[in-house]
Amino acid sequence: MSGKREYGDYQTPVDFAEKVCIYLKNYRHLKPSAIVEPTCGVGSFLESSLLFEANEYYGIEINPEYCDICRKKINDNRVRIINSDFFAFSSMSLIQDRRQILVIGNPPWVTNSTLSALGSDNLPIKANFKGLKGIEAITGTSNFDICEYIILQLINEYRDTNTVISMLCKSSVARNVFKELKRNYINFLSCDILEFDAAKVFGINASACVLIIQLSESIASSDVCNVYNFEKPETIETQFGYSDGQFYSNLEAETENFDGHCCFEWRQGVKHDCSKVMELTLRNGSFQNGQKEAVHIEDDIVFPLIKSSMFKAPIIHSFSKYVIVTQKKAREETEHLEHELPKTWEYLNNNIELFEGRKSLIYRGASPFSMFGVGDYSYSRYKVGVSGFYKRPFFSVLYSDDKKPVMTDDTSYFICFDNYDMAYVAMLLLNSGKVQKFLTSIAFLDAKRPYTKKVLERIDFNKIVKSLTIDELNETEQKLGLSCYVTVPMYDSFKLLLGMR
Repeated sequence: MSGKREYGDYQTPVDFAEKVCIYLKNYRHLKPSAIVEPTCGVGSFLESSLLFEANEYYGIEINPEYCDICRKKINDNRVRIINSDFFAFSSMSLIQDRRQILVIGNPPWVTNSTLSALGSDNLPIKANFKGLKGIEAITGTSNFDICEYIILQLINEYRDTNTVISMLCKSSVARNVFKELKRNYINFLSCDILEFDAAKVFGINASACVLIIQLSESIASSDVCNVYNFEKPETIETQFGYSDGQFYSNLEAETENFDGHCCFEWRQGVKHDCSKVMELTLRNGSFQNGQKEAVHIEDDIVFPLIKSSMFKAPIIHSFSKYVIVTQKKAREETEHLEHELPKTWEYLNNNIELFEGRKSLIYRGASPFSMFGVGDYSYSRYKVGVSGFYKRPFFSVLYSDDKKPVMTDDTSYFICFDNYDMAYVAMLLLNSGKVQKFLTSIAFLDAKRPYTKKVLERIDFNKIVKSLTIDELNETEQKLGLSCYVTVPMYDSFKLLLGMR
């Protein structure tokens, strides 16, 4: 394949590349002796960086057509274009004058899973490069941006030098890189980002930035990443980073300190990757699947379903969407369904080709029609859930009038309770103004999924109940449009649930 999507191909407009170089020269006062543009494409940054008057320039590009364009466009003896795969090439070995190296560019904006799905060869050697453990190593957590991988490879190659690395990337990638700098004890003097309008520059809807890292020859580190706007590069707009060992999206936000460890375990909803078969809609008393077919099966393993987009009320107990859940726990055998629920087994087998087409490794070697994200917790009577996608984290009590457990999809998160009152109190606490403000200080609202399990796990309910009064819970009820229900004894029972006396 040679399509743009395979290469994550968003060629940088020359005028924007020029603006980035002018910024680095005039505001960062860079005077590089050597400049490298890995994955240089048609050479926009190489051409623009000639204004630095460096002694050496190197462009590395896998696409031979782009290499030819670069050679024709840039007529300068200092510039060398190399047709090579970045993933198997060391750029630093080329450089003679290493007094001040600038590595600049715009790596591919695409994930490894997307390239795999496209059948691309333009991939790094498969490796668990962040050292993920357990299930994280084979599920979504290990799906990474090729851009992020390239930047981290460059950091590793040029570490312990005074190299400046300046890359265009998604803002989420920049934040991950900052965390990896800290996690791997890389010496760096500063790590800043300049946010720009990706819609204007590339015509895409993404939160994007210029990431600028000043590496260091000596021991150095910073807990703070400054965020600037490309249109106002002299003023720091916000700062994110670490405070007392915890990561915050806005270090300047004034919020209550509810940071700690959540006493309830946040769970993710069910994952099946076969929505056309597994998810059913109730219409006029009958089920219909995603293929618009009527479905007549036993209802034993059919459960109410709340998807991320459905968290719109503080209490949800009526449903139109349902899901078939074939297991009580991950990796459980499913063959028993053939005898216990023959109609369901026949229905699933009639659609077996869709299940066999699932690409995720978690289904490899598993029983037929297996799922993920199932366990005893899935069958809790009461849940308090939240969508991972919403900019404002809206929490809902979930239960079904027929006493069937309510399932959520795998883009949602929830905690479990044995009775309604305790779930109700937890929902009020989480929707309170103070907790909402705290959550926005630890989550990045421009992320695809601002509220992840890692974010939610930092909510310390013990700290919350010490801060919030019963009057504040009543105020939250009013804001949510609920009748007054919470009482002092109910709140005291919740505190006892937390182990407080």
